[in-house]
Amino acid sequence: MIAPNPDQKFLVRVKRQDGESQPAYWQEFEVPVRPSQNVISVLQYIAANPTTTDGKDVEPVVWDAGCLEEVCGACTMVINGRARQSCSALVPELLAEANGGPITLEPMTKFPVVRDLFVDRQRMFDNLIKVKGWVPIDGTHSLGAGPTESPEKQEERYAISRCMTCGCCLEACPQFTKDNDFLGAQAIAQAYYFNEHETGKKLKKERLDVLMGPGGVSDCGNAQNCVQVCPKEIPLTEAIGKAGRQLTVHAVKKFFTGS
Repeated sequence: MIAPNPDQKFLVRVKRQDGESQPAYWQEFEVPVRPSQNVISVLQYIAANPTTTDGKDVEPVVWDAGCLEEVCGACTMVINGRARQSCSALVPELLAEANGGPITLEPMTKFPVVRDLFVDRQRMFDNLIKVKGWVPIDGTHSLGAGPTESPEKQEERYAISRCMTCGCCLEACPQFTKDNDFLGAQAIAQAYYFNEHETGKKLKKERLDVLMGPGGVSDCGNAQNCVQVCPKEIPLTEAIGKAGRQLTVHAVKKFFTGS
């Protein structure tokens, strides 16, 4: 492997904002090339050297991150115009995308900006509460062995279980906006995931009632942007489609039984 030139540098443009009600503005920074660089390491360099290309000393850029291993989902931002995880976004690939630069970093647009690249993703967790995204248990004592599942069902649910609530799917979704009630692919897929769990399906009716209401499955426009940007390659549109079929059965039962 050829060692990087220590004098080689590239430009990074960061969209900054001091708060949700404050105007956004751009600042540009020069960053030296280093081996194995990702966007997080770039932001760490800028934090240690917060001087713009025009020589102005500024406050360090604010962003969110946790595991740095594409597991926690906290470091999502819009990089070169696409929602993705900044811990797994590698500088050489980004520079190639941008034909040598600059690399652009922006906060997600579908969530309130706390500051700079850091947004408030609370709505995603609130939506998980709406769809009862959990397995119910009767107390915390040992209940013995749980129900068994087929390997095929385990494999299907495992693919959906990889969701890390990062928000990439919602940022890319044209139906998900700040001022509507759409649950989005993430919450709908998790509702289907727990509906298919042998214990989780005890809350299936309640989940389907939510998915039938405002912001539910019928609000999905099937743009399929979500599967294009999901860093875990979760079959989101398949999960939404299967949740829709569950809703059809649920609606017919409600029509004839009234419950």
